[in-house]
Amino acid sequence: MTTQPQDTNAPHRVWRLGADVDTDQLAPGAYMKFGIDEIARHCLERVRPDFAGGVRPGDVIVAGPNFGIGSSREQAAAALVTLGVRAVIAPSFSGLYFRNAFNVGLLLLTCPDAEVLGEGDHVAVDLPGSRVVRDDGRILPCAPIPDFLRDMVNAGGLLNLLKRRLADGTLKPHPMRA
Repeated sequence: MTTQPQDTNAPHRVWRLGADVDTDQLAPGAYMKFGIDEIARHCLERVRPDFAGGVRPGDVIVAGPNFGIGSSREQAAAALVTLGVRAVIAPSFSGLYFRNAFNVGLLLLTCPDAEVLGEGDHVAVDLPGSRVVRDDGRILPCAPIPDFLRDMVNAGGLLNLLKRRLADGTLKPHPMRA
């Protein structure tokens, strides 16, 4: 999986989706017996057949409310990371999807005005400022992201963060397992 930078002013291309994008659209059930690379090749194929073959590292998804509804499959977020998606920007997310996304290093920005962004627009993601900057300079504020979730994104996911903290001594092994 890709480790994404904490902040970048590079323009990110917008892929626009509607409301209620579910986990079966992101990681189709028919492919769950395969590895994440194969699942990612089929990501969003029912609603955007051009997505998996056309998305480029650093691109962002902008969607309507309720992104990630459905089952709790972690592969729905991991498929986007595998494809190099920088962030998903939406007015709201499923709670399970929200945590799964950060666990695998996918940045989610809860932005009430996300739907003003259109297909093919270019935006910059200001992670420390919890905002999206349009190419015309308009700023879209997003809900603040707690530091521990930002750390997960910067590390490329929870497992990478824990490995790094164990290696640098900032995380001590559990006393029962020491």
